[in-house]
Amino acid sequence: MPTDCGTPDAPRVLIPLQAQDYDVSRDFTTLMHRARKLVLIVAVAAIVSSCGGSQVTVKDLQIPDPLIDKLPMKVAGRYPEEFRHYTHEETIAGKEKWTIDLGQSNQLLFSELFNSMFADYRVIGKETDPRDLGLDAVIEPSIDAFEFSVPNQTQTEEFAVWIRYRIKIYDSEGNQVANWPISAYGKSQKGKFGGDSALQRAAVLAMRDAAALMIMQMDHATGISKLNAASDGPEDSAPSANPELQEDQMPATTIVEGASDDQG
Repeated sequence: MPTDCGTPDAPRVLIPLQAQDYDVSRDFTTLMHRARKLVLIVAVAAIVSSCGGSQVTVKDLQIPDPLIDKLPMKVAGRYPEEFRHYTHEETIAGKEKWTIDLGQSNQLLFSELFNSMFADYRVIGKETDPRDLGLDAVIEPSIDAFEFSVPNQTQTEEFAVWIRYRIKIYDSEGNQVANWPISAYGKSQKGKFGGDSALQRAAVLAMRDAAALMIMQMDHATGISKLNAASDGPEDSAPSANPELQEDQMPATTIVEGASDDQG
């Protein structure tokens, strides 16, 4: 219908334009709200990422061949699942998350070591009955504790690792005859290897420190060589088995200096 100004249906033209203007404004507001949320998500992700930390895997661990005479014994090693796949996770100062995966290194280290110490050494599973194999002894290692420090904790350039192993010895009948804790230590300089590599190096040195302790002191601390005489000699020559042996009845060995880069 024409208006007084002679312009037909002018209101009908203006009303849709005003409605369209309103829709654009609402969509823009929604878009800006979503953009702010996206920026917030990205910022949070950046903060979490900056907290960082690292994953360190210890592998390809080797020790020098020990210059010792092998004990004439038939010995088996039994490695618990946790020992064979040991992983330590820790958050430092509420920020840096570190994961140290010893992986198969524990089993490889101990198998190589015990092969050098005993004339006949083998690895058995938990389902194997040692009495069926005519063994003199069974060795079952485990890890009681794992600790480490990084430079921003100690205000030095050193990464350090402490590992407390436990060696349990069983005779041919399955009786526990020794329960030996070993504390080992390794440290490495950040400047020589970089962060992750330095921590890995410190862990390797701690494991090698434990190996050196076992070579030098295992027989003295556990009396394992007497089990060979017990299998061939009279019963009264065997050490008395005590399955209820308490930890504080066994000698604990702690290395103060441990192994470090300075020692090679």
